[in-house]
Amino acid sequence: MKKELLFLISTALSVSAFAQDTKMENSNDPKATEIWSPEPKVVTSGKLPQDAPSDAIVLFGGRNLDAWHSVNNPAQPAKWTVDDGFFTVKKGTGNIETNKKFTDYQLHLEWKIPSNITGEGQARGNSGVFLASTGPGDDGYEIQIMDAYNNKTYVNGQTGSVYKQVIPLANANKKPGEWQYYDILWTAPRFNDDGSLKSPAAVTVFLNGVVLENHFVLTGATRYIGKPEYKAHGPSSIKLQDHGDPSPAISFRNIWVREL
Repeated sequence: MKKELLFLISTALSVSAFAQDTKMENSNDPKATEIWSPEPKVVTSGKLPQDAPSDAIVLFGGRNLDAWHSVNNPAQPAKWTVDDGFFTVKKGTGNIETNKKFTDYQLHLEWKIPSNITGEGQARGNSGVFLASTGPGDDGYEIQIMDAYNNKTYVNGQTGSVYKQVIPLANANKKPGEWQYYDILWTAPRFNDDGSLKSPAAVTVFLNGVVLENHFVLTGATRYIGKPEYKAHGPSSIKLQDHGDPSPAISFRNIWVREL
C-alpha cells in the first residue's frame, strides 16, 4: 500500500510539473517565468581586487570606449558617457558590445548603482552583462545587474541570476553608491555542423568575491518571455545593457577579460 501511495504521489507531482512547463512554454506573459522564492540568503562581501593580470585584454581602463561599439549601429562607437576612470549608461542610446569576439573566457567588471537610485523591483538600476551577444536584440546569455540591496523582485531576476534561468546562491549586493565587482568564468556552447547543440554553455559567477553560480549549465539563451532556447552561433561579443528604465543610470569601470 505504501509503495502504491508513493507511486501515486510521484505521478501527481510529475503531471503537475509537466503542466507547469507546458503553461510556461505556451504563455505570452513574462510573469510566467518569474520565480519569487526561496530568497537567497544575504552575505557580506569583501573588498575590491587588484588590477588586471598581465595576460588580460583590457576592455575599459578608465579613458575611452574604443573597445566597444553600439549594438544598434555597429559601425558607430559606443555612445555611453565616459567620466574620470569610469563610464555610465547613456539612457536611450542602446546596448553596447565589444569589438572583439570571444569564446571561453574569464571576465572581470566593476559596477556601481548610483546612490540616488529610485524605483523598485526591476526598475531600479537595471542593466546586465550578456556573455555572448548574438544579435541586435537582447538575445544572448544574461547575468543580471540591478540593485538587489533591500529591493525585492523575482529571485531568478535579481543580481547574479542567469536571467530567468537560475536563482543566485546568495545575495552579496552592496549598498547603492558602492563599487561592486563580478568575476565570471564562461564556457560557450558548441554546435554541430547542422546547427544542433553539441554541448551547452556553463557559467560560474562571483559577486564581490562570493560565489553566486557554481558551473551552472544553461538551458539556452536569455528570453524575457518564454523558455530559454539555443540557436547556433560562433565566437561572440560581450554586451552591456541599456535597460531603459527611468531610474538613474549605473556606471562601470575596470573591465578586462582573459581568453581561456
